[in-house]
Amino acid sequence: MKTLSKLTALAMAAAMTLSLTACTVGGNTGGNPQTSTNPSASQPQESSPAPSGSQSTEKDSYVVGICQLAPHDALDAATQGFKDAITAALGDAVEFKEGNAGGESNNCATIIDGFLADNVDLILANATASLQAAASATDTVPVLGTAVTNYGVALDLDSTEDGVLGGNISGTSDLAPLDQQADLLEELFPASEYPNVGLVYCSAEPNSIFQVETIQGYLEEKGYTCAQYAFTDVNDLSSVTQTACDNSDVIYIPTDNTAANNAETIANVVIPAGVPVIAGESGICSGCGVATLSIDYYELGQITGEMAVKILTGEESVSEMAISYDTTLTKMYNEVNCQALGITPPEGYEPIA
Repeated sequence: MKTLSKLTALAMAAAMTLSLTACTVGGNTGGNPQTSTNPSASQPQESSPAPSGSQSTEKDSYVVGICQLAPHDALDAATQGFKDAITAALGDAVEFKEGNAGGESNNCATIIDGFLADNVDLILANATASLQAAASATDTVPVLGTAVTNYGVALDLDSTEDGVLGGNISGTSDLAPLDQQADLLEELFPASEYPNVGLVYCSAEPNSIFQVETIQGYLEEKGYTCAQYAFTDVNDLSSVTQTACDNSDVIYIPTDNTAANNAETIANVVIPAGVPVIAGESGICSGCGVATLSIDYYELGQITGEMAVKILTGEESVSEMAISYDTTLTKMYNEVNCQALGITPPEGYEPIA
């Protein structure tokens, strides 16, 4: 019995020693409450998935994909304005991945797919075909369009009134008020002297169709007789333009990417024919037009870039952003083409640089 009691006492002493040791290891010897050493408790919890079109505010670097339909002055200026605005706000924290489709709409899908494979944080879709490709490819990555005339038409929505689209798409529109463009045409070429207006555009561009049909109504209200001349691509551009010249006193060309990319081809027809062109934007006008009421595409790109910064930093969600516009419009003229056709613009027109 004495032996058993002695063994029991020794066992209890050992247990007490182990207990004291366990309390000391990893403990706080400073008298403050002990902090848990459970790894799961010391790590931040995973946040819930962000809603469609939103971005985390905790990132310190971003990747932005830029898909541009074609290399021409207006789209180039929009892209540069976009990049400059983002760089001014976020500096080196943004990496740009750029792809140019070379005027081929089908290439836009390939470019966009590459951006998604690279896990970009936001996509700039420069021109309608780029926007359509991005909209088809993703409904989660934020997409901002620029140099898109009408988003409802471009995306085949129920309404053509551009406002808040919802989802993962917003952006800026390059639509200068078509009623004011009709006013400009009338100011330079009144219906009493130039009764026939040819509307030249690419039938593959839905936003060009929208512009032509809209301005035709305004022009007909002013007493003009209008006829539409649609080309399918650059292959029939010269022949369609020649037909328009043969039957028109003045030609109107909307903000059409194919026309902008081939303005010199149009000039080679209209200037020898002696038919003036009113263009929807300054890039086309600088190539083949005599005058335009134009927005500033660099400024349009900057507005889009400022929207991108708000999305990337989490200040705003793309799903809540309304389509934006450059509201500064400028009457401009092409000095060389005006001289070639014997046209003197009135006061208030600025020469295209």
